[in-house]
Formats: sequence, C-alpha cells, structure tokens
Amino acid sequence: MGEMAEMAGTADFEAIADFEVAGHAAVTPIPAFSDNYIWLLDHGDGAATVVDPGDAVPVEDYLDRHGLHLHSILITHHHFDHTGGIAALKKRFGCRVYGPANPSIEGIDETLADGDQLRIGGHYFDVLAVPGHTLDHIAYFSASTAPPLLFCGDTLFAAGCGRLFEGTAAQMHRSLARLAALPADTAVYCTHEYTLANLSFARAADPENAVLAAREEQARATRAAERPTLPSTIAIERATNPFLRGDDEQLQHRLRELGRIPAEQVEAESAFAALRGWKDEF
Repeated sequence: MGEMAEMAGTADFEAIADFEVAGHAAVTPIPAFSDNYIWLLDHGDGAATVVDPGDAVPVEDYLDRHGLHLHSILITHHHFDHTGGIAALKKRFGCRVYGPANPSIEGIDETLADGDQLRIGGHYFDVLAVPGHTLDHIAYFSASTAPPLLFCGDTLFAAGCGRLFEGTAAQMHRSLARLAALPADTAVYCTHEYTLANLSFARAADPENAVLAAREEQARATRAAERPTLPSTIAIERATNPFLRGDDEQLQHRLRELGRIPAEQVEAESAFAALRGWKDEF
C-alpha cells in the first residue's frame, strides 16, 4: 500500500466520532451565490478576516450586523467567485489583501508563495502551494489553533476535489497528498457546499466503504436541516474521500471492474486521474 492508503488506516476510522464537525467558534460561513461559503475569522477584538469573498454584499451585511471591521482578506486563487468582492470591501474598509502572485487578481497588497507565513487574528498561517485546480492556488494552514485549521479553497472538497482547470492530474495528486499529510484533526474549510454531490460519486466509486455510507447518511440529514456540511476534517477525508485513496486496493478493484484502469497494478496517481476523469462526466 502507498502513502495515502497507509494514512487511511484504522487510526483514522477510530478518530471519527461524528461526521458533523463542531469546527471553530471564531470561524463562520457566510453563504454566497448558490453554493459558496466565504469563511470569516473573528479576531475577537472587533476585527475580522474573510477568505475568498466572491461577493462583497453578504460580507458587508454580516460585518454590519455583528459590529465588525474587516481587517484583511485571504485569497486562494483567481477565480471570480473567490475574488469578485475584493474591490468593494477594500474601498469601504481599507483592509489588507493577501493572495497568490497572479497579476490577474486586482487588489492584492501582499503576494504569497509556498513556505510563507503570516499572522492573522492572533494565529500563524503557513502558506501551502497546491496547484491543480488552478496553477496559482494556495492554501492557508494554521497549527496555532485548537484544532488546527485549513482554508483550502477549491483544492480539497468534502469527499471530493476541484476540477483540473489549469493544472495536471499529477499536480493535483501531489497537492492533495500534501493536504492529506496534515494532522488528522485539522478542520477543513473549503469554499463550496458540494458535499452531497461528491458523496454520491464517492459511493459509486467506493460502494463497499461502510464509513462512507454512514457519512452520506449524516450529510443528507444535515442538509435537510439546512445546515452546512462543513467543516470536515483530514481524518474524515482520509477515510471517505476517494481522491485521497488512490492506493486503496478495494477502490482500484472497482476501477478495474469498470474498465477505468488496466488490469495490472497502477500507481495512485493513475488511479486518481481515472477518478477525476470519471467525476467530470458523472
């Protein structure tokens, strides 16, 4: 078994007490568009940071209702549904904007690259380059919170991963492996409510996974109650996300049954590419 399969072992299954993760009291989802979440980090002193504000209006509404001032903005990549609110928010609040070194993103004050660190709201964040969905994609990981937290944009989703709009399958596979290696209790804050659709695909790809079946059942109940299915955790994703389990023998057997990989043994990266191609047409 390879790196990812080893990480999806017994310890991860035992670590999952409940798929409905409490998350951090200081982190709040602000719904936007049809399925985006703009994550807000409350600094606790009247200031706040938001992640990927594609729309300024819901952010302004939340800040006004809670008497908060916008201190800063974190951007993960250049897509408009993650950047569209920068100009209006910056004009009103004079906030500082951090993001990848992509000149197409207007309003960035400080560009960030892999290995950089910044201090936001009393927490230190490590910047991780995670290309695949886009070439400029970065994620923000903080080990200074309890539990650790990850703002991962459109790279890792609950039970899924982003489409390959610019990067290659090899790049995305490496990026996901990097995120999967984070501490098991890391809270995963991605930016779309894609969980039910992702779980439907995951169940088709991995129908014998009992933990995955239980996760889907709980996620459907959560959405029926009109609650977010996020955040997730790295432990939950290791156990149930097919895109993190390319080395899993059961998953590869399923892909062979469907003729999506050859009969001989394949590398995890090839299994990932087959899964991503299948999901694109699912």
